[in-house]
Amino acid sequence: MTAIDELLRRNYELGNVVPGDRSSAKPSLHVAILTCMDSRIRVFEIFGLKQGEAHVLRNAGGVVTDDMIRSLALSQRKLDTREILLVHHTNCGLEMVTEDGFKDELEEDTGLRPTWSVEAFKVVENSVRASMARIKHSAFIPYTDKVRGFVYDVHTGELREVEALDAKAA
Repeated sequence: MTAIDELLRRNYELGNVVPGDRSSAKPSLHVAILTCMDSRIRVFEIFGLKQGEAHVLRNAGGVVTDDMIRSLALSQRKLDTREILLVHHTNCGLEMVTEDGFKDELEEDTGLRPTWSVEAFKVVENSVRASMARIKHSAFIPYTDKVRGFVYDVHTGELREVEALDAKAA
């Protein structure tokens, strides 16, 4: 049995028992959560979310890329979200690579060098601050007054807030 077959079996057994309101594509809490694709981050469980309450966006590192700006712009402009919650985490895979090192590896393997940024980092808090700044400076995202960033400890479950750089100047 493949992993996909296992997931389909679980879905069939689960049935339609997931709590929440599915009547609208607009999240009832008017919040978008951007986090890493790491399987240790169980977004719905961490925040006690029900279906229909939040948009959940994921990518490697939970960083704000052009594609995340695209999704956040749609989330705010067409689906009424007004807050953005960023959740990066400890022990992230992006801390274990370098921008050029990974691109070199891919180029050696495929003969092509990626045009996209890996977004590797050494200090997770700095990555959170950079992501918050990208959101706040994007012309496409109209509601930036309620953007908050956190680091999730994958071992303890603790969420630690990261202060934005521009907040220190205020």
